Parts: sequence; structure tokens; C-alpha cells
Amino acid sequence: MSFVAAAAAVSPVRILVADDNDLMRRCLRNLLEQKRTWEVCGEASNGREAVERVAQSTPALVVLDFQMPEMNGLEAAREIRRRSPEVPILMVTLHMSPQLEDQAKRIGIRGACDKGDIGRVVEAVETLLHHGTYYRS
Repeated sequence: MSFVAAAAAVSPVRILVADDNDLMRRCLRNLLEQKRTWEVCGEASNGREAVERVAQSTPALVVLDFQMPEMNGLEAAREIRRRSPEVPILMVTLHMSPQLEDQAKRIGIRGACDKGDIGRVVEAVETLLHHGTYYRS
């Protein structure tokens, strides 16, 4: 089988993006879909919608904003982990702090990126997809 045929036979990695800011969701989608083997399979604009979309679209990974309406990222992550414990979660936020990072780790969020350094999202997703964790500290 040729390399091209083998690549075509591999299913894309399905990623769900949850952020209340439409522009940020689009930015994350564009960033993630630059990888040929990744596909954004759904988007959510609040935490409650993120929980519902995970159940509907069965992503391989969730990129989740911290500050969202209806249910913040920690609350949504807690519920996603309860329902789908095998799905790794990467939290993205403008408000990263040691306290937030500790809370995220306790919930089972496998990585966190600051939106101010959005370029690290691809590296973080790669790490989580290879069963690692991604925290700056």
C-alpha cells in the first residue's frame, strides 16, 4: 500500500472545540485543522453545550475554554470526565493561574494552555493524543 493510500485509510482524529467566543472557536478550528490528520468534529459555545456535544460527536479530544456561560470549563470538564473518562481534555484560558491549574489537574484535565500563547495548542494536543500531560509548570 502506498503512503498516500495508507494516509487516506487512517481516520482523522476528531476534536471538539468549546469556547464562548466565535472568533476564538474559528481560530482554534483553523489552527487544529492545519494538521491533515485532525478534524474539528463539533463546536460548543458554552459548557453545557460542550457536555452535550461530547455525547453526540464522540471526539478523541476536547479543547475547552475556562470562562464560558451556563457552565464554566471546570464544571463542564468534571461532567465530561464523569460521562467519558477516556476523552482527554485540554483547557485553554486567558486566566491561567497556579490555583486554576491545580483545580484542573484534580478534575482530570490532562493539559492547559494560555490563550496568550495560542501557538502551543498544537503541541499540547499532540502531547495529549500521545497519552501525556501538558502543563507549563
